[in-house]
Amino acid sequence: MAKSGAAEAEAAKKAGELKRELRRLVRAIAEDDDTQIKTFDEAARALAALRDVKLGGNGNSKGKRLPSPLSKETKKDDKIGSPTIPQHFLCPISSELMRDPVILASGQTYDRPFIQEWLNSGNRTCPQTQQILPNITLIPNHAVRRMISEWCGEHGIPLPALESQDEGLITKDERNALNELLDKISSSSSIPERKQAVKELRLLTKRNRSFRALLGEKPDALSLLLLLLSEPGLNDDLELQEDTVTTILNLSIHDSNKKLVGADPGAIPLLIDALKNGTMETRGNAAAALFTLSALDSNKLKIGELGAIKPLLELLEQGGEAAKLDAASAIFSICTAPENRMKAVKDGAVGVVLEVIKDQSLVDGPLAILTLLSGDPDAMEQIAENGMPCLLGIMRESTCDRNKENAVAAVFAVCLHDRWMLREVGKEENLHGTISALAQNGTTRARRKAAGILERLKKSTRNPSHSC
Repeated sequence: MAKSGAAEAEAAKKAGELKRELRRLVRAIAEDDDTQIKTFDEAARALAALRDVKLGGNGNSKGKRLPSPLSKETKKDDKIGSPTIPQHFLCPISSELMRDPVILASGQTYDRPFIQEWLNSGNRTCPQTQQILPNITLIPNHAVRRMISEWCGEHGIPLPALESQDEGLITKDERNALNELLDKISSSSSIPERKQAVKELRLLTKRNRSFRALLGEKPDALSLLLLLLSEPGLNDDLELQEDTVTTILNLSIHDSNKKLVGADPGAIPLLIDALKNGTMETRGNAAAALFTLSALDSNKLKIGELGAIKPLLELLEQGGEAAKLDAASAIFSICTAPENRMKAVKDGAVGVVLEVIKDQSLVDGPLAILTLLSGDPDAMEQIAENGMPCLLGIMRESTCDRNKENAVAAVFAVCLHDRWMLREVGKEENLHGTISALAQNGTTRARRKAAGILERLKKSTRNPSHSC
């Protein structure tokens, strides 16, 4: 019993010494940004020795040099020869090597973009400890960042660059999930399983912006989607078409994907085909995808060259409220490229947008399109023949300043080249003072255009033979 008591006392004494040493080392690591690697090794040895004492071991770890956490390789990763990343270098949220490690108020370390997203979502607890945070300040963990840098250097691994949050927060689980879905889509799985994989991809790219960013890492993903839709028996599958088109829409929202999607030889043709042959929801989503892709000038030209304007006009004419809005947005964006305006006029855009404006199913978008096209000579002629009463009515009665602005801009363009229409505008001014009211109270652009019309009316009055 005496020997047992003495042993316990000795163990307690040794444990106390180890705890004090461990506290000293941890304090040095936490407070000194220039901590040396040997300090981490000493802390690891002290911790191992304390573990042995607590678990009843003989404490032989004290004088034994443990492998450095920076060089230890206990197993290999999926890739042969790839070193296993030390656990304390992985973000607890993403399970990925940390790029910008920061310390939360709880003392836990996370990769900045992932913990920032956690906090931005309204959470005020630590994901690991669940304790309520006294503040949400994030302190850079320079020590861990330096350790990661040295470990990457030792193993010939490029140090992860700091990423912008806008590029998407991609976790290891998400990469694995995407790979599994792509494997299903491209494998010899049954048709229902492959279709279900596309549906799941559609939902994931809708909910998670990180899945949209993943396409940049998997440039073959889009080709696999399009290839499935071209297989015999599936090329007229409306459900699969809708899921594929909507997935492309979701992917195209991510800025870095716009060029990638536009460059794929099958993507834009698929969207145009869906505009012609899809369900109303598919047609609306195809229009929305074309609108999103058209943010790039190179895509605008390609969309126009491949013949998207005419089916978009048909959707604007025939679609439901949401589909009309998507179609109008796409047409306007595409026609901001001068090369596409002539195509739009030739495809009957002026007549379609005037009819939509007149039946008041949608005014804002079509009116903006009309103003954009009004500089084309053929468009001016068609507006003069069929649109002036409608435009003057908007200028006179609309409660929307933007619509008044677009209407007067279109009327101004016509009046520059058609003296007969200028006379009609003069009658409107004499009866209602419409132009003068806009010149005084309209938006900056509306006032400028209205003032231009009034100036031409004055010239016409002074010189009746004046050609406008």
